[in-house]
Amino acid sequence: MAYTTPDEWNTHYTDGGAFRKLGDAERQLLARHAPAPDNGVALDVGCGTGELARHLADSGYTVDALDYAPAALARAEADTGPDTPVTYLLLDIEDDGPQALPHPAYDLIICRLGWAFIHDRTRVMNQLRERLRPGGALCVITPVASTVPDGKRDIALDEAEITLLCAGWKIADRHDADGLAVIVLREPVAVAVRCAGKGRPSPHALTGAGVVVTDPRGRILLGWSARRGVWELAGGKNDADEDFVAAAVRELKEETGLAARAEDARLLALLMDSVHSIPRMTAAVRVTAYHGEPAVREADLISRWEWMEPADLPCLAQPLFTPSAHVIDTVWPGLLPGLPPVHRYSITPAAIPEPAEQAAKAAELRHTMADRLIRDGYLEEGSAIETAFRQVPRHWFLPGIDLDDAYDPMTAPVTRRAPGGQATSSVSAPWLQAVMLRDARLGLGDTVIEIGSGPNAALAQELVGPHGRVTSIDIDPFVTDRTRRFLDDTGYHDVRVHLGDGEQAPATLAQPGSVDALIVTVEARDIPPAWTDCLTEGGRLVVPLRIHGYTWSIPFTKRHGTLVADEYTVCGFVPLQGPGYRPDHTVRLRDGEVTVRFADGTPTDTSRLEAALAMPRTECWTGVTIGADVPFDMLMLWLATHLDEGFARLTVDADLDTGLLQRPRGWDAATLVRDDSLGYVLTRKLPDAPTREPLWEFGIHAYGPHAQQLADTLAGLVTTWDRHARTLSPQLTGYPAARAAAELPPGHVLDKPHTRLVFDWNHDTP
Repeated sequence: MAYTTPDEWNTHYTDGGAFRKLGDAERQLLARHAPAPDNGVALDVGCGTGELARHLADSGYTVDALDYAPAALARAEADTGPDTPVTYLLLDIEDDGPQALPHPAYDLIICRLGWAFIHDRTRVMNQLRERLRPGGALCVITPVASTVPDGKRDIALDEAEITLLCAGWKIADRHDADGLAVIVLREPVAVAVRCAGKGRPSPHALTGAGVVVTDPRGRILLGWSARRGVWELAGGKNDADEDFVAAAVRELKEETGLAARAEDARLLALLMDSVHSIPRMTAAVRVTAYHGEPAVREADLISRWEWMEPADLPCLAQPLFTPSAHVIDTVWPGLLPGLPPVHRYSITPAAIPEPAEQAAKAAELRHTMADRLIRDGYLEEGSAIETAFRQVPRHWFLPGIDLDDAYDPMTAPVTRRAPGGQATSSVSAPWLQAVMLRDARLGLGDTVIEIGSGPNAALAQELVGPHGRVTSIDIDPFVTDRTRRFLDDTGYHDVRVHLGDGEQAPATLAQPGSVDALIVTVEARDIPPAWTDCLTEGGRLVVPLRIHGYTWSIPFTKRHGTLVADEYTVCGFVPLQGPGYRPDHTVRLRDGEVTVRFADGTPTDTSRLEAALAMPRTECWTGVTIGADVPFDMLMLWLATHLDEGFARLTVDADLDTGLLQRPRGWDAATLVRDDSLGYVLTRKLPDAPTREPLWEFGIHAYGPHAQQLADTLAGLVTTWDRHARTLSPQLTGYPAARAAAELPPGHVLDKPHTRLVFDWNHDTP
């Protein structure tokens, strides 16, 4: 029987025990298949007394050797010379993970005679392969079950386990070393998750439960069925007189040994599909508390149980049992893309309890957040919004996010990213939620529509009360599924969650003139007619509107069919998806070093800008200064609304920067492009004066034949803003796109596909 705890192994080494000596055949295979490259670094997992680590060091590697038995490391260090490049680490690779390792990547990762003792092998393998350098090798040396006595089966891998070990690698070579299998793995392959059936079920297996249970670190328990070749959740058929929750609790105990109470199991949904033309119903059950450790109890069905990271499941090398995949998708909507079709019947539970310690900490952080928002001026003390912020459990909408981060007033956690890393879904920062709700002016009994689903809907429901109505719309099913589940978990069952295009959905979900407030929590490039039409007279539209490449949260009031606003809060949101998304017109110069973006209006001719940038630079410094922490977003809007054409934004790629252009600080640089010339606004820090705070001066850099003219134009606008408009914000009025120019008031007109925006700064421009 193999040892199973660190204490048992520590006793083993204290009593003089060790592993089998490193043989000549193993040395030769390592020399042939894993020679040390220049400056090569190796990781020895489960190093024992250090014999292998010292051999690798003698072969040219710098070695990190780890074990979880202190007695083993003490013996290893005693037998290792001071000049030998081996670092010994007390670390449990399975429980602690590789985060504490000294090196971020390794040329060789090796586990000799220890892989059979690792329980959650799939998870550990996923972690180790992330630490492997390109071209490196991961080597497992193990006894084979067919060559060891029956009493030592626990120290060896059988052929099915070796096949599982090799899955997910482009190259998996196996060699023999005096009866030991030496498995050399190279080039990990990321594969899309697959689903598989398990053959024709017997009639009594057509209804059953799948159980999602997670350990304290959020890892999900899956079982490997070697006979069927799939990973699956705990669970199984329900007896004729047994409900789904009872079946889930019973099957969990019978299959894994984990004991749970029916009170700690929640029925989330019923999932209906078919197999071999026979209808199949699976109950998705979430177990929130249990005790015990998972163990194989029905070896003919499941050969091993492992805790896995949910984030690893989309790239699992082996298939997931299809009903298990559907149950996982119920708990983590959108995690597994491309699943087979299923009919999902969601169950609306009552608000569920939370562990007392976590609930107490969350409540404390929630009140601390509200206090900070009041102190910083984002919340009015004693207001209904303050009460809502102290009431809504924001962290329930952010599973996997640390409580401190969930309640950080300034943080907007990302909840989903596109494959390229761009954020496609996030939860707004509390300070911005407070500002937008304040600007929406919600009252008891109001009807509210939210575009972009999230916890903002729960806050709005608190403000409108039981007689009000909140509808939350999003185009992404990942977002709407999460929002519906989290609203149910926290008791906000009255909020209506709709999957649809936020541009058009208000027209079908609300009668014209029936909505008191519409709050948009995604960046919008325009104001579609459906948003204005659904509002009551005097209703409020709060929208993060992108204007000439800059985004402000703007509260509009509907007055006689038009929208009027005079407040702006600079902000950032993920962009509106679907037909409402309109990309910038982008011009890349000097092989991508310089990017010029035209966000609104018609782009001007940029074909001669490469030549312009090759000309000497014209500089003009304005004498207009600003404090280091003082926002100047209104200057950007001033410039954009006083330049009839050619306004753009300029950035310099830090990785491609040759020093030709000075990179803008903070914001993208406001830029003017005309004819064959370009000028942009930037700042420089002035020498610190001992009696005042540091100041930054606005200036212009311009290039091209008309550089001086562009520099004078931009400098004149900056100077005029400083003299006459530094404390002003323009009144902004939005009209339907069909409104004739003669019917518009004085001001700068910005035409968008749906709207004509008129900016009035209440004074003449030079």
